Amino acid sequence: MPVPTTSVALPARVLLLGSGELGKELTISLQRLGCHVIAVDSYAGAPAMQVADDFRVLNMSDGDALEALLDEVEIDLVVPEVEAIATDRLARYEAAGRARVVPNAFSVQATMDRQQIRSLAASLEGVTTSKFRFASSADELRASLEHTGLPAFIKPTMSSSGHGQSRIESADQAQAAWDEAIEGARSNTGRVIVEEQINFDSEITLLTVRWWNDERQRVETSFCEPIGHRQVDGDYVESWQPAHVTDAALRSCQEMARIVTSALAESGAAPALGLFGVEFFLQEDRAWFSELSPRPHDTGMVTMATQRLSEFDLHARAILGLPIDTTLAQPGASAVVKSDQAIEDACYLGVAHAMADGADVRIFNKPVSRAGRRLAVAISVGRDIDDARRLANEAAGRVSVVSASDDEQSVKMASLDHD
Repeated sequence: MPVPTTSVALPARVLLLGSGELGKELTISLQRLGCHVIAVDSYAGAPAMQVADDFRVLNMSDGDALEALLDEVEIDLVVPEVEAIATDRLARYEAAGRARVVPNAFSVQATMDRQQIRSLAASLEGVTTSKFRFASSADELRASLEHTGLPAFIKPTMSSSGHGQSRIESADQAQAAWDEAIEGARSNTGRVIVEEQINFDSEITLLTVRWWNDERQRVETSFCEPIGHRQVDGDYVESWQPAHVTDAALRSCQEMARIVTSALAESGAAPALGLFGVEFFLQEDRAWFSELSPRPHDTGMVTMATQRLSEFDLHARAILGLPIDTTLAQPGASAVVKSDQAIEDACYLGVAHAMADGADVRIFNKPVSRAGRRLAVAISVGRDIDDARRLANEAAGRVSVVSASDDEQSVKMASLDHD
């Protein structure tokens, strides 16, 4: 029996679970295809809510609240965009056949928890991972170091953007690393992953798209050009595309991405269409699978400048059963703008200066900021990657975030600093 393309007729009704900056761009891409989007997040005024057709505010990790919402709305697709979701309720909803979960409920469950996705990947023939162990206490963490060696990374099994992650060089640091992981977890599972440090040359994100080929009547897997990225404390600060990857390493990454995404599809409901952000460590011709997200990736924001179809366009098209095109149009880069303090009424200065040399600045318009929160991104293209990275970083550095309630003189002085 052929795998179904999609039972969704346009315009589709989409429930978007997670309304940050990635959800905002995805909402815009879906609306260009006529979709009606209901954006959901834990706070009012989230970026995607500002452009969606409708919105709801609720704690998505509260199973009863999420189930009540699913019972209330009439939708065709449930599209998760964050990790903190009561995935057991999504699985129940999918099993009832009421709407399709993107890419499927199993993928969402498996990838929101490092324990599940890493264990699955390590079990698959042809997939290489770093050495790892899971620990349920600081004592188990210490014991795990005998397998992984030192230095090692300690991470919550459920978190994002580097929260709760630490690097240790001694078993004496185990208790502090355990405490940081538990406190920084997006949802406390009571377990952490202890991971071998790979002495890699670079990290990449390989955007992998499962899409329906109507002519061949089958699901295809396509890849974007690899995206290089730099992280600080586990959080992305810049990315560029295409990244330099040897032919051997790229073939290895593509094969591992195909194997893991196929396993997620085969373990859950068909057809498991959509874009996956698959991360790898690279050392010359060698590659190690690191992590996977079944949705657009933060490092992939660079595709808004580099590709004919951004990662958001690709995800929207794929989940709707439409044809895709992963062609790279030109080299480009992105660099983030973060807040250095808690601000409730953010004002962005220096934007005109930042855009003077041709860079684009995307302000997420998050209503409340905390220190270190990503609030905007500068995106640029260039003659080559080095040129694009320089332009993006210079542009991001020209933008400052201050409180609009500051006195007029303070804002004026901050503005002059960016002239």
